[in-house]
Amino acid sequence: MCLFQSTARRLVSQVHCGLKASSSKKQKFCLEMARPSSNMADFREVFAKAKHIAIITGAGVSAESGVPTFRGAGGFWRKWQAQELATPGAFARNPSRVWEFYHYRREVMLSKHPNPAHIAIAECEKRLSKQGRSVVVITQNIDELHRKAGTKHLLEIHGSLFKTRCTSCGNVAANYKSPICPALAGKGAPDPDTEDAAIPVEDLPQCEEDGCNGLLRPHVVWFGEALDPGVLTAVEKELDICDLCLVVGTSSVVYPAAMFAPQVSARGVPVAEFNMETTPATNRFRFHFPGPCGITLPPALARHETEIIS
Repeated sequence: MCLFQSTARRLVSQVHCGLKASSSKKQKFCLEMARPSSNMADFREVFAKAKHIAIITGAGVSAESGVPTFRGAGGFWRKWQAQELATPGAFARNPSRVWEFYHYRREVMLSKHPNPAHIAIAECEKRLSKQGRSVVVITQNIDELHRKAGTKHLLEIHGSLFKTRCTSCGNVAANYKSPICPALAGKGAPDPDTEDAAIPVEDLPQCEEDGCNGLLRPHVVWFGEALDPGVLTAVEKELDICDLCLVVGTSSVVYPAAMFAPQVSARGVPVAEFNMETTPATNRFRFHFPGPCGITLPPALARHETEIIS
């Protein structure tokens, strides 16, 4: 088993989605390098030679499309932060409130569109595939904007707002209904003075598998839950073979996703960070490009003069 796999398995067994690693674990991965470069010409030379590109994306990409992040100051829905609602315990105690929160997020996302960063990634994947080169997007986002932009090779490590999972039979299904059930129509307003709808469980989204009718939940990884091992295995395989890694719009503090790029960098693979600000991982990467991803990423992924288009 490679270094990434063994370390990932060990860390994921201890750290669940949405939790920050302890300071001792952070120090373990703190492989300091020289100050990262912001020379786009140098990055473009590396990009032109890469055969397998892994792009890790976070909330910063979608924020440029107007998607609420529910992180930091002001990141509330009514009087709760996401960390108080996106948990198995919150759903067990009050499934109506949690479904109102996710119904609001689903409805918001139906009005949002991919921004230039999403589009640049999708266009790059399509173009390079014709050259026998590969691009994989490993995203922490659950909004499906990468999919909407046209990305095909997509690993959604935290799930999707537009998939449901039955709490009885476990069936996972795509669901783009608006509203997702009649009882949620017009519900989910984020204003702090809004009262809970207190929808009976039997009127919340129900499984449509024959004879089931179990309560559905959003198919997302909640705080305190582990990542899907199948998805994690797919991520490991992609990071094992990549010869260039991009980290786009992510704070690099939420584990286990925060360890992906540093582990790739530790084996000598160039890593480029595109983010509004520096992060705890910035000094472990070869490149850092500050600013909005929608501005910095398109020229980075545009066709290089040495590319041969068939």
